[in-house]
Amino acid sequence: MAWTPLLLTLLAHCTGSWAQSVLTQPPSVSGTLGQRITISCTGSSSNIGGGNAVSWYQQVPGMGPKTVIYWDNSKASGVPDRFSGSKSGSSGTLTITGLQAEDEADYYCSVCLCGHIF
Repeated sequence: MAWTPLLLTLLAHCTGSWAQSVLTQPPSVSGTLGQRITISCTGSSSNIGGGNAVSWYQQVPGMGPKTVIYWDNSKASGVPDRFSGSKSGSSGTLTITGLQAEDEADYYCSVCLCGHIF
């Protein structure tokens, strides 16, 4: 059976004085079982590039979001080793090495900025 996950994007953007705090993810990322995939989260010097921490969340359809990565590269409790996070400049990356069927989900990034989470 061919398996092609749809790993969706979209993090709500901010308005008003926080309008600069927009994070952009690709519309989708697909892969096959066992493959290594990366999902990018691009910000700017006012958020990710300013030394602020990136977090990643996984949401399986019908379930609430679950933290996967926090503080750029720290795995949340119970998260498999195939998940990893990194940050370079104004971008964060979630990597899944050895994609599994249960990884099919929506993935969201956020950044903690001055007490506000975007």
